Amino acid sequence: MDNAPDASRLHRTFTQLRDALAREIVGQATLVERLLVALLADGHLLVEGAPGLAKTSAIRALAARLHADFARVQFTPDLLPADLTGTEVWRPQDGRFDFQPGPIFHHLLLADEINRAPAKVQSALLEAMGERQVTVGRATYPLPALFLVMATQNPIEQEGTFPLPEAQLDRFLMHVRIGYPEAATETEILRLARERARRGLEAAAGAPAEESGEARISIEDVFAARREVLDVHVAPAVERYLVELVLASRTAARYDTALARRIAWGASPRGSIALERCARAHAWLDGRDFVTPDDVRSIAPDVLRHRVLPSFEAMAEGWDGARLVGELLAKVPLP
Repeated sequence: MDNAPDASRLHRTFTQLRDALAREIVGQATLVERLLVALLADGHLLVEGAPGLAKTSAIRALAARLHADFARVQFTPDLLPADLTGTEVWRPQDGRFDFQPGPIFHHLLLADEINRAPAKVQSALLEAMGERQVTVGRATYPLPALFLVMATQNPIEQEGTFPLPEAQLDRFLMHVRIGYPEAATETEILRLARERARRGLEAAAGAPAEESGEARISIEDVFAARREVLDVHVAPAVERYLVELVLASRTAARYDTALARRIAWGASPRGSIALERCARAHAWLDGRDFVTPDDVRSIAPDVLRHRVLPSFEAMAEGWDGARLVGELLAKVPLP
């Protein structure tokens, strides 16, 4: 990037972070990049994929490279809001209640299988995501300044699940879908699994742990990088294209009447805000201080797929949000 030396250092630091995560989380380059985009754009991530695709490993690896706390919560149908937010405990010796914070008070939170928890728990999490605070009883407690939620959904099993309402899905900056790796990638995964198993045995036998040699990124550097992302230039033509994409989800009849019948609801202004923030972060990670239409097109499917809702007829024909967004990208002309 052509900015100050400190900006170059920050970009180099995050490029090294992306490369390190890609080496550890093999075959999930999109997930790694979207995690960093969410971190830089100060938003939350919903990841959908089958079990065993390194969703937990990805956010755990990110936390290990930041000076940040990490917590994982396995969502289940019997989970209570207090299991997530914390609760007040009576101290008879002092004659008062003490608040015991829950796992939501960590910097990075993995909400595993969020659709398995009932609505009250989902609401407690999503309120915290939106307001960056938790209210227990009559007291309100602020969450850490750095707060990133990565929630996962298992698309295979539907029994015993509580799907997130569309209005709550809108709180997520991006909805990412990941798939199975290719043969060569899976061979590399086997090699890494053997190495980790060997290191685990050596650690159990008392062997000293190997130093990774990687410096951890401070929270201050994360906020400094976010300021650099906000300085990334968006030209008026690119901004008009971005806005037109979102508007087209509400007024698709201007481009295709058949497509308009397939869209029940378009994206709200929150979608425009999220798309711009993510496009800026995507450009910054690529080493540029300006956004191109390709940045918008690259990030749009994950930003808009959960915000553009298909009609009942479209769902019966096999359409979903991702396919609708793809059609919008094909119809809206480039600047």
